[in-house]
Amino acid sequence: MPFHTELNGIDLGMSELDLLDFLTSPDLPVAKHGLKRRDADLDPLMLAAVYSSGPQVTRNHYAHDFFPAVGDPRAEGAYDWTKWQPETTSTVGQKQQRRPRLKYVSRQEPRSQRIKREGTALDEEPKTEKHAPAATETSVQPPFPAPATSALAASPESAKPPLQVKCMARTRVPTPHGPVFLHIYHNNHDSKEHLAIVVDPAQLSETSQTFAPPIRSQSLDAVWSEDETEMDRITRGAYVGRLSQHSQIPSTPSQAKPTITTDSIPSPLIRVHSECFTGETIGSMRCDCGEQLDEAIRLISQPIALPPTSATADMTTIPGRGAVVYLRQEGRGIGLLSKIRAYNLQDLGHDTVTANLMLGHGADERGYEIAAAILHDLGLGSETGEGVRVLTNNPDKMQALTKEGIIVVERVPMVPRSWACRQHDAAHANKPAEPEMSPKRSAGATMIGGGAVYGEDLDKYLRTKVLRMGHMLPLIATGDEDED
Repeated sequence: MPFHTELNGIDLGMSELDLLDFLTSPDLPVAKHGLKRRDADLDPLMLAAVYSSGPQVTRNHYAHDFFPAVGDPRAEGAYDWTKWQPETTSTVGQKQQRRPRLKYVSRQEPRSQRIKREGTALDEEPKTEKHAPAATETSVQPPFPAPATSALAASPESAKPPLQVKCMARTRVPTPHGPVFLHIYHNNHDSKEHLAIVVDPAQLSETSQTFAPPIRSQSLDAVWSEDETEMDRITRGAYVGRLSQHSQIPSTPSQAKPTITTDSIPSPLIRVHSECFTGETIGSMRCDCGEQLDEAIRLISQPIALPPTSATADMTTIPGRGAVVYLRQEGRGIGLLSKIRAYNLQDLGHDTVTANLMLGHGADERGYEIAAAILHDLGLGSETGEGVRVLTNNPDKMQALTKEGIIVVERVPMVPRSWACRQHDAAHANKPAEPEMSPKRSAGATMIGGGAVYGEDLDKYLRTKVLRMGHMLPLIATGDEDED
């Protein structure tokens, strides 16, 4: 009876197996001169290509079935198919006996089964709550379950768990515009560390504030575990006043804040800012992102004048207060790599919108769900907290924040410094000469500092945002009006 075996659902006889061993053996015959055949490496590759094109065989079967030892770290010659020895045949009497073929057992289940298993786990999660975070958390344990795997990432947005953010640390940072509190946030939707730059110098005082409530993170001030110590809370930034060797006062869990009206206290000024390595770190003048970040911190840090009351006849001021939510979404959400490639397309004559589209991205792929959650955690923009004034020219950003439940009471325009200088010069063109208004000021928080970015690249970038993305910014004469 002829010997038969089955390979990936294909019935192979003895002759087919011999031919398979012959073609896939690294030690092919006819090598009298001692030199390796030039096509010795091509034969198995061509065979693999033929089998991978079939409906029943994938490219992974090449390593799994043709060379069983490849990919098995316990086998000799693993990861190097040239060291694999083919099967040998021996004749015993009139019968041929073959050494048993090695069987490769994959450690990765098929994708269809993996998706089915993970889908079942998602369906059972609300009932069993097996993936819920532990009741006691330490600084070593992650605050949320790991981000979605490939199967979950391929599923619709509705499959994502409800967004949760948690402030992991807070510290005081002195800047040229005054002290700020830097907050580091984690969330359960991505693995990025987003930030909040809170401007609220009044918190450095240990006395209770009279005019405005402090802007503090509720998740940071919460009790993380029953056995946490005061030093644990102080180390992560849950303290009040100014931290020093002589002042170490841990905070208490935040209580419900009273509703604040804007009759006597203006609403906090906030900005949602997306990171820009080129503009903030190396001083690129293709955009005004570095300038915007510095200008936002400067404007928020300006003292707030309060109108006189019956108790105080004179006008008083309080320190500036607000926050910059810094989101890690480079290049309008397309990433730094695609952003650099888009710069090359812009040098070829395309604007920033067209360059993104040519790379297969949207004109703007940013999202603001995490920013809204951070603002809620800080008690800003919520129904029980304070409304906010948003520093932006982008109407889509305003709409997105409102959709996420942020109460926006006013939009404050963000005018580029170079354009503001030109507008100033145009307004005073027919008036007596005045000292020239320099675009440079004192040191700032980014590479640009207190200066202004300018140039042809910036003008084209700003005009594109106005003409193609609907930014609410008045155009000025740049000499390039023919570019639409």
